[in-house]
Amino acid sequence: MTHHIASAALAAEQKSAEVTDWAGRIGWVVGLLLFVAFVYWLMRQGWKWRGSLQSDLPALPEVPQAPGEAKLTLDGRYHGSTTAGQWLDRIVAHGLGTRSRAELTLTDAGISVVRPGANDFLIPAAALREARLDKGIAGKVLAEGGLLIVTWEHGSTLLDSGFRSDRAAEHTTWVETLNSMINTTEGIAR
Repeated sequence: MTHHIASAALAAEQKSAEVTDWAGRIGWVVGLLLFVAFVYWLMRQGWKWRGSLQSDLPALPEVPQAPGEAKLTLDGRYHGSTTAGQWLDRIVAHGLGTRSRAELTLTDAGISVVRPGANDFLIPAAALREARLDKGIAGKVLAEGGLLIVTWEHGSTLLDSGFRSDRAAEHTTWVETLNSMINTTEGIAR
């Protein structure tokens, strides 16, 4: 019994140790913050380097003032562009690497991509090569068929641009309409 009383008294007297090495703790926090800032700086430099490697990509076509009658519209997100067939090779030149909200309008001129807070651009009808449903682009992976991928030619480069509608049921209509438009255009060109 004496042992239990002594243990209880000892437990009651124990307190947590005072923090006495504030300089060491502050040093660790500052070092960690500097490390995070350095990693961020390296990532930013990599983004700039990728942009300079893609500097041969011509400027993006601008959205025309009067594009014509809208065949289809889509509200959703732009998830980025990659080299066609290389879903991890992100294109960052001319703002194509910036994810953003997007409003797409399909007309006879092509696809107008209006992005609040980012560069708007036009995918000309003559540049369209294919439309399909896929699950991923540039590090963004969704459910199977969750992305509308539009393959188009810009300069001498084939690009895949990924879009996701706020209403995913619209994707199939876009794929069918775009592929029909592409096949009709190719038939005229031959």
